Amino acid sequence: MNKVPMTVVGEQRLRDELDTLKSVERPRVIAAIAEAREHGDLKENAEYHAAREQQGFIEGRVQEIEGKLSNAQVIDVTKLPQTGKVIFGVTVELLNMQTDEEVTYRIVGEDEADIKLGRISVTSPIARALIGKEEGDVVLVRTPGGDVEYEVGSVKHL
Repeated sequence: MNKVPMTVVGEQRLRDELDTLKSVERPRVIAAIAEAREHGDLKENAEYHAAREQQGFIEGRVQEIEGKLSNAQVIDVTKLPQTGKVIFGVTVELLNMQTDEEVTYRIVGEDEADIKLGRISVTSPIARALIGKEEGDVVLVRTPGGDVEYEVGSVKHL
């Protein structure tokens, strides 16, 4: 299987979620199932069915996270030399050439992306256009809403 790029912070978030699922959520659901079983007839026991369904979601998420972590290529951008070039994991300041609006994005793995927090996926149109560019370069980004020109401002290894 292909390795999936991930930042150190993204890996830690997944490991924390996995730990919570295994040590908190899984025992809580098992206890809820045991309690629901004590109520008698399982065919018509809504609490039992709800707990079993929740158990299925938890187990599915545990498997998903374990799979992602096993295929993760964790990249610590702070240990790489700062060359001013846009690479995975950097924080880049962009100037929209049409509107003079400044935006700051961090290029992260797919699971870590959250546009509201300024984290964009390495597979997004903006990130794909930016990778390999340097400070001062003008980049044309093809988006579903039309083409947008950005000037690459600073590139930070945070």
